[in-house]
Amino acid sequence: MDGVEVASRVDGRTARAERTRAAIVEAHLALIGEGDLRPTGERIAERAGISLRTLWTNFKDMETLFEASGAEVLRQQDAAYRPVSPALPLAKRVDAYCRQRARLLQLIAPSARAAQMREPVSEQLHRNRLMHIDRVRDEVEELFAVELTQAGQEREQLLNAVVAASMWQAWSMLRYGLGLGVDQARAVMSRTVGALLAEVASD
Repeated sequence: MDGVEVASRVDGRTARAERTRAAIVEAHLALIGEGDLRPTGERIAERAGISLRTLWTNFKDMETLFEASGAEVLRQQDAAYRPVSPALPLAKRVDAYCRQRARLLQLIAPSARAAQMREPVSEQLHRNRLMHIDRVRDEVEELFAVELTQAGQEREQLLNAVVAASMWQAWSMLRYGLGLGVDQARAVMSRTVGALLAEVASD
């Protein structure tokens, strides 16, 4: 057996392993999307069309699966993300930003609801949430840089306020706590973010 044949076999095994892992993550997220917010290993394996042993061969525990599924959710968000120009007037930036946040929050809604249930006992789910927060923080800092600078010593407080108003917890309150539709919830978010930023812009 020459080196090319060996390499080909190794590459084939690697590709199959990657396909299996992708199928497991897809099955995990699909079950969550259908309302099974705490899918068991058995249900995930069945949905992926593999044995339970194969599931745990590819992922040593639920934490490693949460990590892979969290990365896939971020990938989906990245694919759906459209940059908003910082050169737009404030009102248009706020509107575009909140429309996009509403769209992305609806995209991750099933996985966010599932994570909310398990995060108190999962370090990985907590890390996943911090990654989402960091991404929103970076976006807010870039998109509203002028207004944040105008806030002076209150810059960090304003930044935290806008980020908090833009995250899943606030969206969940609007959608499921207050029972608002997507457009109504987005309008409340836009009003909140707009008011926070307009306060310093008018000084």
